[in-house]
Amino acid sequence: MKQFTDAERERIRQAVQEAELATKGEIVPMIVPASALYREAGYRTGLIFALLALALFLTAERDWLSWGWHAGNAGWLLLAVVIAYGLGQWLGRIPLVIRLVTSRERLAHKVALRAEQAFYKHGLHHTQGRTGVLILVSLLERRVHVLADKGLNDRVPAGTWEGLVEGITEGIRAGQAIDSLCAAIATCGVLLAQVSPAGSGDNPNELSDSLIQES
Repeated sequence: MKQFTDAERERIRQAVQEAELATKGEIVPMIVPASALYREAGYRTGLIFALLALALFLTAERDWLSWGWHAGNAGWLLLAVVIAYGLGQWLGRIPLVIRLVTSRERLAHKVALRAEQAFYKHGLHHTQGRTGVLILVSLLERRVHVLADKGLNDRVPAGTWEGLVEGITEGIRAGQAIDSLCAAIATCGVLLAQVSPAGSGDNPNELSDSLIQES
């Protein structure tokens, strides 16, 4: 995963700090290289390559097996299929291939599951007013998931977070992950100030403003 520079991380921290000035909400940005291992992508790609190799050799049977079948020929055919499967398994680890052979629904499910795990792992459910908001960016899937605690979700209209998700996703695809994330954090701060304003009382910073970056 790309390691952000100290300047980029500081820029994100400042964006969170500024966004939280007018709200009791706690915004936590997080970036992970992937939300799952997707081992099945290797199995599928390996199977595809193995079947293609088998079809190729059987189609060309007249040219390279004109003398007919025997144990030696079958052995070479089996070896070719095994090699093709292994190649497919290796290619199945590449992000582009994973996205090609994995359904959009499964990718979305894995990102949502990773967001739920991170929400509790990093203590967003422990804020006093249940006002934690996690913005999870998962690079392999090129997906974003925004997960807000009950104290905020009950106050915002359905579909509130979709605009944030779309903006960050487009930024990732354009190679501008930092810019789009900072813009989304600022927008999130405006939204939270409307439903959970800071008020005149104490507004402690309950969660760290720094970017969480996990492997």
